Amino acid sequence: MTMQLPMKDTLEGASFLVRVTPRASRSGITGILGEGTVAALKIALHAPPVEGRANAALIEFLAELLGTPRSAIAIASGQRGRRKRVMIRGRSSAEVAAAIEKALAALPTNN
Repeated sequence: MTMQLPMKDTLEGASFLVRVTPRASRSGITGILGEGTVAALKIALHAPPVEGRANAALIEFLAELLGTPRSAIAIASGQRGRRKRVMIRGRSSAEVAAAIEKALAALPTNN
């Protein structure tokens, strides 16, 4: 499976878009939404979008998925919306893409 999620390498680390769905029955990656430069990683979060709980849950989920400390993950934009740009400090886009691709490969297919 080839990932269609655009990643950017910056001086700080890797950056990519996510589309969160709060109040899901469980947290996890659900796929990729869109194509090209506007494609975003779809992530379901168990936490509600109240008082920053969904943002904290997103950071915790990504930290566990990528094996990186929570302090290395920042929401660069979209703190109050469902569509966010996430920055992973100290990681290259190739490292982040490999971890996300592995998680996407584990998703059940709808064939």
